[in-house]
Amino acid sequence: MERLKIALLQISPCGSLEKNLEKGIQSCRQAKKQGADIALFPEMWSNGYAIHERPAEEWRKEAIPADSDFVNNFSRLAGELDMAIGITLLEKYGDGVRNTLVLFDRLGERKLTYAKVHTCDFSVERNLTPGEAFYVTELDTACGIVKAGAMICYDREFPESARILMLKGAELILVPNACPMEINRLCQLRARAYENMLAVATCNYPESVPDCNGRSTVFDGVAYLPDEEDSRDMCILDAGVEEGIYIAELDLEQLREYRKNEVHGNTYRHPLKYGVLTKTGVEEPFIREDCRR
Repeated sequence: MERLKIALLQISPCGSLEKNLEKGIQSCRQAKKQGADIALFPEMWSNGYAIHERPAEEWRKEAIPADSDFVNNFSRLAGELDMAIGITLLEKYGDGVRNTLVLFDRLGERKLTYAKVHTCDFSVERNLTPGEAFYVTELDTACGIVKAGAMICYDREFPESARILMLKGAELILVPNACPMEINRLCQLRARAYENMLAVATCNYPESVPDCNGRSTVFDGVAYLPDEEDSRDMCILDAGVEEGIYIAELDLEQLREYRKNEVHGNTYRHPLKYGVLTKTGVEEPFIREDCRR
C-alpha cells in the first residue's frame, strides 16, 4: 500500500460564509494537486471560529445545518477530486448550535458527523451544545480504507477521547483546532498517539488568525521499530506558523504491523478496575487505607 497523504489546510478565514466556501474549495483543489488522499480543515471553518469578542446571539445566527449547501459542496468536491474531505462548521442543531466536523470519503459519501464533546464551557463555548459520542468509520480513500475518528481541539485534553476512539478501532484521529499550539498541547497530541498506537493529525489556523499560531502536526503513533535500538520521534509533520497546505505521508502498513506487536493501546488494560472513570466525582477520602497495602 502506498503511504496515505494527509493535507492539513492551515489557512486563514475570509470573513464570510461565501468567501470561506470559495477559499475552502480552492484549498482542496490545491491539496489534490499535491497528491493528498485526505484534506482536513481547521476548527469551525464555516465562520472561521469567529465566536470571541462578539455577543453569542450574533454569532449563533451564523450557524448552518450539516446538510446545508455549504457542506454539500464539499461532498460533491470530494467525489470530483477522488479525495476524502473533513469540513468543519458552526452547525445549526435543533434549537442549539454545535462545533462540528463532517467527513466525506473519496466518493463524496458522508461517513461521519462529529460534534465536539468537550466544549470549552469556561469560555464562550458554553453557548454550544456538546456532542454525545465519539465515532469511528471505515473511510474510503484513494490509498485504501483507513479506520478514522475525530476529536476537536479541547477534546485532546481528555485521554478518554482518544482511548474510546482506539477501542472502537481507529487508526487515525483527525483533529480540527483553533488555539495556540504550545509545547504542552503538542505533548498531549503526542501522548494520545503514543498511548493508543494510532496516528493523530491536527489542523490549526495560521498565526495570522488571532489566538492561533499554526503548528499543525501529524504524529504517526509508531514509537519503536524492530531495527532501531532507541525509540523514534513519532512526529512526521510539524508545520510552521505561516498559512499553507501541509502534506504528511502516513505509512499505514508500518502502523498496522506495529499495532500487532507492541504493548500499548488495549493490550494490557484492566478495564474492570477503571469504574471511577465513569463517575462524576472522586471518591473520598482521596488516599484510602487499602491503597497502602
